[in-house]
Amino acid sequence: MRYRLRHTTSYSYSWAVDISHHMLHLALPNLPRQRVKTCTVSTSPSAGRMSEQQDHFGNRVAYLTLGESHTRFDVELRAEVEVDPVQAPDADSTPSWESVRDMLAGDGFPVPVAESEFVHDSPMAMPSDEVLQYGLASFTPGRPVLAAARDLTARIFKDFRYDPAATEIFTPVAVVMQKRAGVCQDFAHLEIAMLRGLGLAARYVSGYIRTLRATDAPGSGLRGADASHAWISVWCGPDHGWIDLDPTNNLICSDEHVTAAIGRDYGDISPVRGVVLGGGPHRIGVAVELLPLL
Repeated sequence: MRYRLRHTTSYSYSWAVDISHHMLHLALPNLPRQRVKTCTVSTSPSAGRMSEQQDHFGNRVAYLTLGESHTRFDVELRAEVEVDPVQAPDADSTPSWESVRDMLAGDGFPVPVAESEFVHDSPMAMPSDEVLQYGLASFTPGRPVLAAARDLTARIFKDFRYDPAATEIFTPVAVVMQKRAGVCQDFAHLEIAMLRGLGLAARYVSGYIRTLRATDAPGSGLRGADASHAWISVWCGPDHGWIDLDPTNNLICSDEHVTAAIGRDYGDISPVRGVVLGGGPHRIGVAVELLPLL
């Protein structure tokens, strides 16, 4: 599937910002199943200085400085990208979750070193006793790791209400668990905390899902398509690697998901982050379209 993507973020400040520095995780990566045809990131005001590097996790990250006074800051990503469908393994053919856990632990010497980095807690995906007990119900003894993870994904989808007003960006996982409500970021952090609490490797993935068109069948749209999206990736052993799961929509991610960045949690890969001098209280507006090119 080939898509045209547009992602705009606008900041309106109460008074002038004298200078600001920003870090952007917006430019799309080329991946085995994802090919970026075009990708441009622009700002208004235009950046006086802008550079791009790779971060610790291999994501494309841009650094920029706005040296002129401004009361509004706009960032726009435009891209065309081609995504292949995923041929996910049969869930019951994956190894037991305990064997994957033990492989990652390695008696103190992890065998899959890169993957083992994603076993440890991170600031926005900290498990509590209640969180761990909820996750453990899916991970019965000897159950294949992907079958257990799929069951956990389905339970989160069923038991937690999608409600943009229920949480904020930095709402802790324990609060999401109590409220049984949130958005894609919350559900991703929740499932990641559960998986890591069991000794499994789980990553936070930011990106986009296909926008519902006027010609699409009613009810066929995906939840969370009006902004940047988030899901998780669980490591299922060396033969199957990373499998992406979307707890907001209860599915294995395929060609309706476009990946932007991968990290331990949202804090590693927030799309736009900055430090400003001045500005005062501000408002943020975000708009996303990911439309198929027919």
